[in-house]
Amino acid sequence: MPETKRHLELRTLLYLVLKRFADRHSIGSDQFVYWHASDPSRCVAPDAFVRLGTPDTPFRSWKTWERGAPELAVEIVSDSDAEPAPWAEKLARYHELGVVELVRFDPAAGEGERLRVWDRVDGDLVERDVEGDRAACDALDLHWVVAPAEGQPVALRLARDAAGRELLPTPTEAARAEAEARRAAERRIAELEAELRRRGGG
Repeated sequence: MPETKRHLELRTLLYLVLKRFADRHSIGSDQFVYWHASDPSRCVAPDAFVRLGTPDTPFRSWKTWERGAPELAVEIVSDSDAEPAPWAEKLARYHELGVVELVRFDPAAGEGERLRVWDRVDGDLVERDVEGDRAACDALDLHWVVAPAEGQPVALRLARDAAGRELLPTPTEAARAEAEARRAAERRIAELEAELRRRGGG
């Protein structure tokens, strides 16, 4: 099923933020992940996934028998898996795949119900208690938060703090902050030069 524009934008925003870790980890988005070499039907295509400790390289698909299983996987809910039955099937696939942390983000849900997280405990995927729209991202030692991003009223974001005040910026946000810092520095230089001229004129 083709993805909606909102789904595409939310997935892309998350992928671009995760790419900041590409020097340390492998990052994928909407690519097939296979875990059974003799059965290509055993696969899933996460909206984002991370394999820790392996610097990113180009790949068409991910085969766990060659690269290992991703520790982190993220699903942004779409129309095709919003209902319980499709999600239960997808959850079973992630269990079989062997992910350690699975995140489900539903942008259409109400506040406090958008974020669900599963952790691998004793070989099983166990849903953790999530309060509000925030949860620890154990895989990356960060925090999941739901917050606006680049025109989207709700998006899945990563933050350095549990309250979500120190969001990891999207590339656009980072560029905007850099430009503002540059303008502030230029204003400060102009003020200092004007002050020097005043003192020299006196």
